[in-house]
Amino acid sequence: MAHSLLKLKRVYDEPSHEDGRRVLVDRLWPRGLSRKDAKLTDWIKDVAPSQELRKWFDHKPERFADFRERYRQELASNSAVQALVEFGDGPLTLVYGAKDPVHNHAVVLLEFLNSLKNRSR
Repeated sequence: MAHSLLKLKRVYDEPSHEDGRRVLVDRLWPRGLSRKDAKLTDWIKDVAPSQELRKWFDHKPERFADFRERYRQELASNSAVQALVEFGDGPLTLVYGAKDPVHNHAVVLLEFLNSLKNRSR
């Protein structure tokens, strides 16, 4: 994985040049936002948690530790992760719609991608 900068940003936050490639990593399109305003490079919905896991988690912080483990297990066998790995050099911003910036799947996905990057060194 060659990304020099991998970061997270809420899809409702103002896009900036520093974002580089902006990839929506949610399974569902964010409410109240047009595709034009999102300014995305891509939308990789298959990298998001399964429908069952997403519904079980229900954005409840007390479930986040268990959610993190279950989602990491899903990611380990998810071929859509490769699409993010193959984006190449430069900044890559994982864009998500959740209100909670700490307890959401994009946080876990970022950790997972960084662990892949560290393993390949």
